[in-house]
Amino acid sequence: MCGIVGVLGEHEVAPILVEALKRLEYRGYDSAGIATIENGHLDRRRAVGKLVNLSDLLVRDPLAGKAGIGHTRWATHGAPSVANAHPHRAGKVAVVHNGIIENYRELRAELAAKGIGHETDTDTETVALLTDYHLGRGLDPVSAARATIAQLEGAYALCFLFDGEADLLIAARKGSPLAIGHGTGEMYVGSDAIALAPMTDRITYLEEGDMAVVTRSSLTITDARGAPATRVVKTIEIDSTRVDKAGHKHFMAKEIAEQPSVIGAALGHYLSADGRQINLPVQDFDFTSINRFTMVACGTAYYACLTAKYWFEQLAGLPVEVDVASEFRYREPPVTPGTVALFVSQSGETADTLAALRYCEGRADRIVSVINVAESSIARESDLALPIHAGAEIGVASTKAFTCQLTVLLLLALKAAQARGTITDDRLADILSALRAVPATLNTAMECNSAIKIAARQLSTSDNALFLGRGLMYPLALEGALKLKEISYIHAEAYASGELKHGPIALIDDTMPVIVMAPCDALFDKTMSNMQEVMARGGRILLISDARGVEAGGAGIWQSLTMPSIDPILSPILYALPAQLLAYHTAVAKGTDVDQPRNLAKSVTVE
Repeated sequence: MCGIVGVLGEHEVAPILVEALKRLEYRGYDSAGIATIENGHLDRRRAVGKLVNLSDLLVRDPLAGKAGIGHTRWATHGAPSVANAHPHRAGKVAVVHNGIIENYRELRAELAAKGIGHETDTDTETVALLTDYHLGRGLDPVSAARATIAQLEGAYALCFLFDGEADLLIAARKGSPLAIGHGTGEMYVGSDAIALAPMTDRITYLEEGDMAVVTRSSLTITDARGAPATRVVKTIEIDSTRVDKAGHKHFMAKEIAEQPSVIGAALGHYLSADGRQINLPVQDFDFTSINRFTMVACGTAYYACLTAKYWFEQLAGLPVEVDVASEFRYREPPVTPGTVALFVSQSGETADTLAALRYCEGRADRIVSVINVAESSIARESDLALPIHAGAEIGVASTKAFTCQLTVLLLLALKAAQARGTITDDRLADILSALRAVPATLNTAMECNSAIKIAARQLSTSDNALFLGRGLMYPLALEGALKLKEISYIHAEAYASGELKHGPIALIDDTMPVIVMAPCDALFDKTMSNMQEVMARGGRILLISDARGVEAGGAGIWQSLTMPSIDPILSPILYALPAQLLAYHTAVAKGTDVDQPRNLAKSVTVE
């Protein structure tokens, strides 16, 4: 989602702001801008498109000053344009904002009644207009910002810069993350630690409802009630926020290649030194008293939950319901005693998932989260937060976070199965042994990269594609279709293979590529039957299987990709790799923006 940065520095701030915004490009954006204070005067520059356009503008029309704010915008209200780009200014105040002000129309009408008009299509401009109105009533900047914030409904991370105030930033958050960075004689505001990493490793995370008054020598925080609040200053690991491509053409390629090492890191964290014991912090969990899991997530994380449903039900005998976060709380589902609510989010800030978590507070017996950012809102508001140890993921299309989520969810399912007595010691030992070998197996699977690239070049000429899978491969088919849609813009759908003849088979002709994900497992023969139904109607089959499966597929297959053999229970982790590489190489062949696909944002912090 939108990126925010603010700096009270000792040096010219414009290049610092632009560099920090570059580190937030991964969040997705369509315009960018900065505002600074020079000799007490507020000024700004804004541009549509990539940050290079803003950089070019600043070369032609420089902006001086040692205090400033910057923003990358992902449009919610109003099309991308210079007028709609942030920072928004009204009189003596400039504002950058992430989120949605839900009552901006009502506020705009109240301002119009006072003779104050608007010039943009955005909700954010209303924040600036309202603050300037309060300044005009004689309030000081802090009081004006506080009065404005009190009138806002919705979600926001805000940073204010005031004309004549070269040593003041005001920041506030409700529903969207915001952090304060501490320097020597300098202070910073950022959407996340990645933006601030080159400047400081000392971070204070604002909590829900906080407002911060920032100067070069002080930080004063008040909570949602207006009472003084103390927030911890944490030292972050700079290495965890590195955003270089390490020699790869795209972040997505780098992050796909990192999967063996990050999965190894997750296993190292959660398994004993000999790899035979699962060390999850669930000592006070009585898995025998749990009646069901309710799992909630969005996008790729939702497909991780669908996969985990198979694991929990098959291994641990635990019923699992899986919900899309954006629908969950609006169904007002009953949360019965004995329910554990589990939430999966890479960022830990996904607005719909966080709202669903808060719906479950006081209803579910326990709230568990599987997250990649340990200091995120979802992690802080959970009874138990399980980090996936994927490291910073910059590409918008999730890759290594997905396979690390699967790894942690499988370990949790195995732990539950062990506690409930639904798995034998020998079977558990076999799975853990195979799981420890997954990083090496993924490295072997990488050898298919060239074959996948060839298949992707042919796939790139198609307008549509179907993905099929059964059992544990059904969620992987859904994930494969999502990946292809996200970054290549090819329309793709996924179905459980057995559902093909209940409607989707009408789409099959000789122009339709059908990607079949089918390791040799208990459902392989049934999947082959469905594949034959496609081939009989001229559909082009791209079969992803192991050597035995590819051989069994027989003649008539358009393309095949051979994966290493693996315990079927682990197949989702392995088969995510060809799905990711197929989407990646197809997007490269089409020339789309792999890391920042159109219309998408990395972290969706608005409803």
